[in-house]
Amino acid sequence: MKFGGTSVKDLDRIRIVAEKVRKERARGQRVAVVVSAMSGVTNQMVDYCRNLDEQADPAEYDAVVASGEQVTSGLLAIALGALGVPARSFQGWQIPLRTDESHGCAVIEGVDGQALRECMERGVVPVIAGFQGVDAHGRIATLGRGGSDTSAVALAAAIRADQCDIYTDVDGIYTTDPRIVKQARRLERITYEEMLELASVGAKVLQTRSVGLAMREKVHVRVLSSFVETDDSSGTIVVDEDESVEKKLVTGIAYSMDDAKITIRQVPDEPGIAARIFEPLSAAGLNVDMIVQSIGVDRSTNMTFTVSKGDEGRARQILEGMRSEIGYGDLDTSHNVAKISVVGVGMRSNTGVATTMFRTLAEKGINIQVISTSEIKISVLIDAEYMELAMRALHTAYGLDASEGAQA
Repeated sequence: MKFGGTSVKDLDRIRIVAEKVRKERARGQRVAVVVSAMSGVTNQMVDYCRNLDEQADPAEYDAVVASGEQVTSGLLAIALGALGVPARSFQGWQIPLRTDESHGCAVIEGVDGQALRECMERGVVPVIAGFQGVDAHGRIATLGRGGSDTSAVALAAAIRADQCDIYTDVDGIYTTDPRIVKQARRLERITYEEMLELASVGAKVLQTRSVGLAMREKVHVRVLSSFVETDDSSGTIVVDEDESVEKKLVTGIAYSMDDAKITIRQVPDEPGIAARIFEPLSAAGLNVDMIVQSIGVDRSTNMTFTVSKGDEGRARQILEGMRSEIGYGDLDTSHNVAKISVVGVGMRSNTGVATTMFRTLAEKGINIQVISTSEIKISVLIDAEYMELAMRALHTAYGLDASEGAQA
């Protein structure tokens, strides 16, 4: 059972979480718990570090920002004890959850689940601080934003748990954002691949790394709300494709407003030109997403691609520094764009998904600027002002509206 920051935001919420754990244990389940920091605490710790030094030592930065989870794990263990449930807190280094030395975005290299299993076998509930591990030098290393999800999946795999329940402030995974599309439906199940694609293109229910780890380790992940009463039918379970009951052509639609579009015009059309453009961006740690190339009437090339809005300035600076070397013409950037993605494993064996998308957007007068595809995903870039209109129209076009069938 993993509980996010809003689920443990204050002592009252921690008491509610403790009661949920007690009830699960009363059903005969052996339970391990992973917790995030109380809502807002990690941001406060980050601000402390940055106010002292914008370039703070990464290892010391991690020592500070990981403290929120330590507090929550101890408080929840105390709350469980008050309910008569034996519990003890664990920090990442006590398990140990081993990581590399990439402080602030560390990668899990291994988990020893023996201490947790022994704890559970004695009838004691281990309450584990998420988001953190320990590197080869014994220093605390954090896993990046949303890292408690990844902690939970890794620990579930290590103790061979039947299921990893991620408690959050939503009651499952929906066909799209219900705040934008009122007819969005909660899904009973979704495949790892679909969830991975949705998470990578804007859906924020689960951290992308946690989904990839769950897929690799075959951990069943269930997303459900900590703010309502739940039972075995609550939430959404992320499973293998052959376990999924959803057979629709498109499973979900996601959006992102975090992209910037960059266009380089009149690029010389010659072998190796793409590598010369994108290698410096990669070396600077900039992630390039959608890419389209076209040949102009003068046989020069126009290249359009996207980066995150936060990287737009650095990307422009790098490209302008290469202008004389490459000999391109104009450089245009825009962050007034939205990326819309439709996702579904049904695309593998069915045609017409792209046609439906393009026709639907055309009927609404929405121009497509960039297109990118994968085996189970189609993404388009459009003007930001049409994002909500596009989401609603596509949700209806693919038959995902709740009115067209009972909730999954």
